[in-house]
Amino acid sequence: MLYRRYQAQADLADMVRATARFSAAVTTPFAALRPRLPLSHAMATQAMLARAGITHARPSYRINAVTVGNREVPVTEEPVLVTPFGTLLHFAKDVDVPQPKVLVVAPLSGHFATLLRNTVQTLLADHDVYITDWHNARDVPLEDGPFGFDDYVEHLIRFLETMGPGSHVLAVCQPCVQVLAATAVMAADDNPAQPRSMTLMAGPVDTRINPTSVNTLALSKPMSWFEENLIGTVPSRHKGAGRRVYPGFVQLSAFMAMNPERHAKAHNDLYRHLVKGETEKAEAIQTFYDEYFAVLDLTAEFYLETIRMVFQDALLPKGELTYRGRPVDPGRIRRTALLTVEGERDDICALGQTAAAHDLCTGIRPYRKRHHMQAGVGHYGVFSGRRWEGQIYPIVRNMILASE
Repeated sequence: MLYRRYQAQADLADMVRATARFSAAVTTPFAALRPRLPLSHAMATQAMLARAGITHARPSYRINAVTVGNREVPVTEEPVLVTPFGTLLHFAKDVDVPQPKVLVVAPLSGHFATLLRNTVQTLLADHDVYITDWHNARDVPLEDGPFGFDDYVEHLIRFLETMGPGSHVLAVCQPCVQVLAATAVMAADDNPAQPRSMTLMAGPVDTRINPTSVNTLALSKPMSWFEENLIGTVPSRHKGAGRRVYPGFVQLSAFMAMNPERHAKAHNDLYRHLVKGETEKAEAIQTFYDEYFAVLDLTAEFYLETIRMVFQDALLPKGELTYRGRPVDPGRIRRTALLTVEGERDDICALGQTAAAHDLCTGIRPYRKRHHMQAGVGHYGVFSGRRWEGQIYPIVRNMILASE
């Protein structure tokens, strides 16, 4: 019922948006000639209505070139390994000197990996970058089977093996736990593809430390509540018809509810910029929300296992996490350097939750460990924006370089 109700509302909204797009196209040329008149307000209203909705298609990364040294180098997206649930995507460049290979591990939490566009673009100047480009579960046929926590870890191991020995890994938010698990398993197996360095950014390694509202919610309900209230079934019109999922629109609603004032202000600002004809300022806000409102569904098994294993039972920091029935021991990691990064104002992964990885990775020598707390940033500021580019990234780059 959850997904069917949403789909019916989305179909109705699509008709409203189509009408608004037509009206905006008609009024915009006239509004541009006489700004700040009622026609400008009409144009802005129609433009806002045309945008009032979410999409389920992956946006473009829009990374066509990057400056390497003193020249601009074209960037080409190359799928290296494709499974039903994800693609190992390579941002290929033609450069004169080999660069360190880095796997960027994107969260599987309701948004596409393109949310890390700024992360990737910044890394590309000095690194050979790959990313976990996760697929929308509602587009994966039932016959392709389930995708749970262990499947995610297995994908990371396969991706690193495909990239080959000498690679580095950088995890953003939720997959810090899976990256730690994958690296521990590879270390225990003496896998030659185990990463040279592991950067964990704003991730829930130990959610018992400084619990946030996200952590509190996960602990406040039994698992049956999450399954009964937050899991839907993909409607028949989609490729994944019949698959049980945690819908991306539910996750988006939860994120929006955490900071309603900020999102309301952003849309008020967007309306004002449109009325005044401030195109550049309006486009900056539109670009962010085009990405933010592009959602993907998670398989029900992955979402529910993550809630239980990471947030409710904290299996990794307790030493109780397993992979395919095998114990996961981060203490087995010895050949991988460790960098953790946290944001002072992070209200999703609070201070201390990511740094907990240092206590778990007892086999890594102290001089190969580093922690950085970035002052003045929230969750997204850890991996996107001015402070990421100017203050956090140089530390990440130096850690990777020192591990080469």
